[in-house]
Amino acid sequence: MANFEKILVIQAGTIGEFVLSLAAMRRIRQAHQRARITLLTVPDFQALARTSPYFNEIDTSGVPQGPGEWLSLRRRIKQAQYSRVYDLQGSAWTATLFQILRPFPPPWSGPVSGAKYRHRNPQRETMHVLERQADQLHVAGIWPNAPTAPGDAPAPDLSWILRRAPEARPTPGAQAPKSFVLLVPGGNEKAPYRRWPVSAYAQLAGKLFASGYDIVIIGGPQESALARTIQKTVGRARDLTGRTDFAQIALLGAKAVLAVGNDTGPLHLIAAAGAPTVALFAGGPEEALAGPRGHVAVLHAPDLANLSVDTVANASWSLLPR
Repeated sequence: MANFEKILVIQAGTIGEFVLSLAAMRRIRQAHQRARITLLTVPDFQALARTSPYFNEIDTSGVPQGPGEWLSLRRRIKQAQYSRVYDLQGSAWTATLFQILRPFPPPWSGPVSGAKYRHRNPQRETMHVLERQADQLHVAGIWPNAPTAPGDAPAPDLSWILRRAPEARPTPGAQAPKSFVLLVPGGNEKAPYRRWPVSAYAQLAGKLFASGYDIVIIGGPQESALARTIQKTVGRARDLTGRTDFAQIALLGAKAVLAVGNDTGPLHLIAAAGAPTVALFAGGPEEALAGPRGHVAVLHAPDLANLSVDTVANASWSLLPR
């Protein structure tokens, strides 16, 4: 049996972090084309990761609970004898994992002691995730000309979502499906200023529907009430809250003509899949460091309740196909 190089990639953070890391994951696969690459993540990302062309194995034990699970993870990593670990998460727990693998951890690309990184780039914490990970892979020696200037690193490419999706079979005599707009009205319930009011989403949905677009609403099961409120304005709006996994959301994003939503993981996924996206951000400068990239318009307000429907509608019209 041939001996394959073994690589471990770690990303068990938020869905937004996972989506942005897909750009680095692609580069890692290109640099290790014949390697056997394992992703250490969480169950929520399993379907999306399996659909991608980057990994041979998916380990969903990425958030150990208790000493027993930590020791089990440590044992598996040591037994696997990885030739390199790419830590794309860069969190406190991955730094802890590095420490418990001592004195003989595999060659490690990522955090090695708290916030200290091997490349010691003093600008790292002010860089967008995409440029930060490009810089990390440059230091690791697999991306010689990594683009690290602000805005230069390529956005994630999810074109494989469409290539692997089953083709829809047209029904004889049926009307062609209308173009649809995705709405993502959910978000952090504990920070209402980060959520554009659902009444505003309903007004926007009405404008888009009147212009000939179907409306599709996505989110978690807890956001079904938001979908019902929008449906009071647009009765034919389709409610998919609680009915889609991340791979399915990406597929919807690849087919939508527009998406509008708050700063949520699904919105990152939709933008990466190619949908023209209006992203609504509140509070501090998070969008500068972890905002979606691609065909994206970012609208910012300290409190999203102060963002007018006309402002969001105008941004939407500017992104819609003419």
